Amino acid sequence: MIVDAIISILFGLRYLFAYDDLSYNKIATQSPIYRRISEYEANNALDRNKTTCMRTQAIGLSSTDNSMWWKVDLGGLYNVYRITIMFKSYEEQPELRQRGRFAGFSLYISTSNERMNSTLCYKDGPQLPPLNFTTLCIGYGRYVIFYNERMPGVSYPSDYQLRNLYTELCEVIVQGCYKHNVYGADCNVPCPRNCKNNTCYIHNGTCLECNPGWTGPFCSNKCVDGRYGQNCLNTCTSHCKYNNVCNHLTGQCEGGCDVGWTGSFCEKACVQSYGENCQHPCRQHCYNKECDRFNGTCLTGCTHGFHGQKCNKDIQMIKQECSCTG
Repeated sequence: MIVDAIISILFGLRYLFAYDDLSYNKIATQSPIYRRISEYEANNALDRNKTTCMRTQAIGLSSTDNSMWWKVDLGGLYNVYRITIMFKSYEEQPELRQRGRFAGFSLYISTSNERMNSTLCYKDGPQLPPLNFTTLCIGYGRYVIFYNERMPGVSYPSDYQLRNLYTELCEVIVQGCYKHNVYGADCNVPCPRNCKNNTCYIHNGTCLECNPGWTGPFCSNKCVDGRYGQNCLNTCTSHCKYNNVCNHLTGQCEGGCDVGWTGSFCEKACVQSYGENCQHPCRQHCYNKECDRFNGTCLTGCTHGFHGQKCNKDIQMIKQECSCTG
């Protein structure tokens, strides 16, 4: 009857909170392992039965270990919104002692399996936590990590227990959305279309990051003229045709390049060519085929037998014309 009542309460809370239960019956691990691991295994915190709890070996100033961790693998990358923890309580023991054992814990969300590469979403203290604890823990990841420590030489609040810290988590409920591209209490509102990886914060729909070319909380604003790319940090080239701005997504000059320039970004000066998009080759009789990239004038003179600004006049032909007219 007690178990049924607890389950009913939990399902009632789930209905009230509406978000998906991401952690139910998932795979958990813990360290240091309690000697009677079969009775206090890590997965006990995920079975939605408050009478079964996980437990680690004691940590603290009189123990071999000074830190502990418990983590759950959600089985995929999800938007996390809230975490509820039901700590072990004993009717015959003072509640403040139990709360002092758990005090100072941290919660992390990680896309990897390592706490050091995780994002801290909650740090307890200095007040003692309640034995039924809930906090917003907004992030994106696959692993949720519970961590606590009692290190020698560190000064802790007076209510913190420093020795024989048995961590006992009876239920850990990680709530969020199974779908990565939605937000809202019912996980049914699509993230804004220009959010990077179509992912947004689960509580209000603001984007974690924007696709290139967009900015703003909901990634609804195009880059201002002259800017493009990720976070609109890149500056357009000044060589787009007619001083047109570049594409706000790619930075390319869609209308072509100004005279004397070429390339997708109009970043390359003409070589042995000239004009818009460098479409005209320098005259073959320019010395070394070098010409002004803007108007085609030969820069270093003409090859033997030719003259003129573009070395397009044949000296022999001119002499013949002169002879004929003479």
